[in-house]
Amino acid sequence: MHRIKKIIEMFLNDVKDDKIDLYNEFSFQHELGIYLREALHKTFKVEFERNVQHFDLEKKDFTKKEIDIVIYNDKQYLCAVELKFPRNGQYPEQMYNFCKDIKFLEELKSEKFENTLFIALVEDDKFYLNANDVTGIYAYFRAGKNLQGTINKPTGEKPSSVHLNGSYDINWKSLSAKHYCMLSC
Repeated sequence: MHRIKKIIEMFLNDVKDDKIDLYNEFSFQHELGIYLREALHKTFKVEFERNVQHFDLEKKDFTKKEIDIVIYNDKQYLCAVELKFPRNGQYPEQMYNFCKDIKFLEELKSEKFENTLFIALVEDDKFYLNANDVTGIYAYFRAGKNLQGTINKPTGEKPSSVHLNGSYDINWKSLSAKHYCMLSC
């Protein structure tokens, strides 16, 4: 896992240095996947949007159906990666979607995956700053409250929630105009 994180941090430094341009979530996924593929080319496959059914997992009712980036070979399911790069506001909804991705990664980890990573990349500081509102879901992403337990969907007519088994500290890091957080789930 240390090797994967190191490669991702090198990728993010290249983003910071404007060597890689990320303009939406699709570009984030593919640029990172290509970067990982080049770094791991002889030892692991790096695939995009791989359906969980491909991996013959025991659990059948996952939170999601497809893994953004998966790193594996015939002997080892090394890492599942979920990415978010929200561009259109919707702060509480997107934060809730972050939590759903983390839950999905917990489910994969409880099956056959050795490692799971969640990475959120944001340009809008309302995801990580706003001293006027640090209650509810905002407290986890803006005020350093430990992300754990049952997280309720903050908006919408249909009530929904996810229950996280782990406990996560959201630490935002700067990439000049962008910020990111990376969690091992």
